Amino acid sequence: MNRTSYTDLSQIVVNNNIYNKKVFCSRCSKLFSIGIITILFSVSLYSQKVTKIDLVSANTLEFDKSLGDDVKQLIGNVILKHENTYLYCDSAYLYSETNSVKAFSNVHITSTSVNIYGDYLVYDGNTKISEMHNNVKMIDGAMTLRTEHLNYNTKTNIGNYTTGGKITDAENKLTSIIGYYYADTKQFFFKDSVVLINPRYTMHSDTLMYNTNSEISYFYGPTTIISKENFIYCENGWYDTRNDIAQFNKHAYFQNNDQKLSGDSLYYSRNTGFGKAFDNITVTDTVRDIILKGNYAEYYEKIGKTIMTDKAVLIQVIEDDSLFLHADTLKAFFDSTHTGKFMFAYHHARFYKSDLQGVADSIFYSFKDSVISMYMSPILWTKENQLSSDTILIRMKHKQIDCMELYSSAFIISQDDTAKYNQIKGKMITGYFINNDLRKIKVKGNGETLYFVRDDGKKLIGINKAESENMLIYVADRDIKTISFSIKPEATLYPESDLSPADILLKGFRWEDQVRPNNKEDIFK
Repeated sequence: MNRTSYTDLSQIVVNNNIYNKKVFCSRCSKLFSIGIITILFSVSLYSQKVTKIDLVSANTLEFDKSLGDDVKQLIGNVILKHENTYLYCDSAYLYSETNSVKAFSNVHITSTSVNIYGDYLVYDGNTKISEMHNNVKMIDGAMTLRTEHLNYNTKTNIGNYTTGGKITDAENKLTSIIGYYYADTKQFFFKDSVVLINPRYTMHSDTLMYNTNSEISYFYGPTTIISKENFIYCENGWYDTRNDIAQFNKHAYFQNNDQKLSGDSLYYSRNTGFGKAFDNITVTDTVRDIILKGNYAEYYEKIGKTIMTDKAVLIQVIEDDSLFLHADTLKAFFDSTHTGKFMFAYHHARFYKSDLQGVADSIFYSFKDSVISMYMSPILWTKENQLSSDTILIRMKHKQIDCMELYSSAFIISQDDTAKYNQIKGKMITGYFINNDLRKIKVKGNGETLYFVRDDGKKLIGINKAESENMLIYVADRDIKTISFSIKPEATLYPESDLSPADILLKGFRWEDQVRPNNKEDIFK
């Protein structure tokens, strides 16, 4: 092999005496030609603003013509410089003509704030693209990337891998098949099988962008976030991992052991326990068979409060006959175990169930004792009965009405026939139900009744009007069967012809059938 070796480059000295005049003259024309070509080549490189790779130091420099005339073989403590980029390695080939380097063993390249390590490097000084192979490690501040093959452009400060990589910082570990790193903005872009592991949760995503300075993740595809407390899914959104604040969009939902929240957009702060949801919201409580729907919601985890507005609806799932309740605002309160305590529905509250309907300005529900309280002009309908008063309390048992209490100006009306109504009124009325059928009525204070008495063939016998301080009324097959009076009872059975239309209506009579919800869509009227 024809090889020339120079050992200890720091001792190289050019000895001009080895040239004599004859040799110089014989080669003068050739050197002139080479000089012209060199000048032209330099001008071309200058016009392209290409900078040559400089050799800073090496223990040994060798020329091996089998590798090419322009190839320098560098061995031991090699240091190369290209503009603001430094390259360190155990050995290297420096290609002057192509302005490139191949570096081997303990390779270290540094550019701006980035340090890249590996076993083998190909660097192109013209394009400023480096290809690092095997046991690759890139460090930028607190972030470390590990992969087997990394491309890095020292001009744009952009790196990428396509064979799998792992990124770690103070708290997070992230892996993906494909990754791009923008060093100037500290931004990562990940694609394919992305997994982010944090001490508090694990995130899986199809496409993810992550900023190492802000520690904010942006996801652009099917994404799941799993923690001990809950499970989150979305297809678009962002997560501030430092401050535990997130927003989830597109088919987003949030689920814990017994509740699920879905909506077009969900916002949640884990530290403050505050969340918001927007558009097409559904909250499902599988333990209590309750569904909440609306277009805007706020969630206060630490005090156990949820507010739902904008077409807010509560659905109490009861086999094939669910109850639907709507109000301007629904507000629910929960304890530390997420168990419901009570709920408010206000204003313009309306609800529908096939055998029970109601309207009021405000409704209060206690989950603990299953009591529904209706305030401000409440009206309730149970099959053919209309019940009204200043305040109505409904006591539920096994998701059915057990009893009902009407306070102040209590009035019960049921239609007997066209323009004929059976009526009961008093200061306070208590109704007792079996299978949601009104069976017994207690009247306390200023009791009055008016009902149409018929025989078994439903032929009208007369109109009974009665007054008593207290009454006990029994109902069967939707007809009043017996009335027990106490304290100065007065009762009279009138022929129908003896009473005028005004006489067959008790004072305060209001038949409100026009505001009665007849189906679940009517609750929005």
